[in-house]
Amino acid sequence: MRPELSDVNGIPLLERLGLRRRHGVGQAGWGWTLFAAVISVIYFFPVLWIILTAFKSYGDALAVPPKFIFTPTLDNFISVFSRAYSSGGKAQDTGFSLYFFNSIFISGTSVVLALVLGTLAAFGFSRYPLKGNDTYLFVILTTRMLPAIVVIIPIFLMFRVVGLSGTYTGIIFLYTAFNLPFAIWMMKSFFDELSPDVEDAARLDGSSDRGVFFKVCLPQVKAGLAATAVFGLILTWNEFLFALLLGGVETRTVPVAMAQTIGGDIGVRWGLLAAIETLFLIPVILVTFALQEYLLRGVTFGTIKR
Repeated sequence: MRPELSDVNGIPLLERLGLRRRHGVGQAGWGWTLFAAVISVIYFFPVLWIILTAFKSYGDALAVPPKFIFTPTLDNFISVFSRAYSSGGKAQDTGFSLYFFNSIFISGTSVVLALVLGTLAAFGFSRYPLKGNDTYLFVILTTRMLPAIVVIIPIFLMFRVVGLSGTYTGIIFLYTAFNLPFAIWMMKSFFDELSPDVEDAARLDGSSDRGVFFKVCLPQVKAGLAATAVFGLILTWNEFLFALLLGGVETRTVPVAMAQTIGGDIGVRWGLLAAIETLFLIPVILVTFALQEYLLRGVTFGTIKR
């Protein structure tokens, strides 16, 4: 018998595991499983309703009582990118192709910049602490404490003076600045977990500080990189106030453009709005699923190990 399967106090390991399963040790039980399933359905139902509404006609979307069985249509998704205006009498481009590109480009670029700068800064704070290191970290964190509505006026005036209003550069730099404190704090917690002994051994083998960072430390914090990227993407992807007041017509993002679907002669076009929201959910869901291997440990700050 292999050592890991040897008897402990006269009870084989496999038998002890069987006893635990029969007595419910380490299992949630049917009650907790059912409770978790009900809570999950409650939280997911609004998202499911948005997806269903995206495939409804205008009449079905406004039906009372709500229709759960209906004839699906793709008209709302087609209307996202082109629809007929009564004033012109012909189909016109709604601009959502540009708006989706703006959201992907601005969010992706700002998250990458914040992740690169934040990871380098976090490694420096973790491995080369300065006098008053905690004070510096607290000051960095305070830049993320104030809500956007408090700082929008000085930022708006600054953007007008330097000529960054309505530009990709301005909004990307702003999103990067707001994501940077979170990235630094998040990544520093992961670098603090790493044992410096491995880094010292690499240096004894002749590796430079750059090599230690890229070849030794960085591969061990993939979970932190994944979690930071997802959180930063969600914060930037859903941001509305800065994009509304600092963005221009050519740099408008989807949350701002969605306001165009509200109002009009026939009221809110709920099917069209739901179609936009459904398309808007897809990139974040894809990124989350792509990084799910590292995401669980990342969101728990490394307390759950594989």
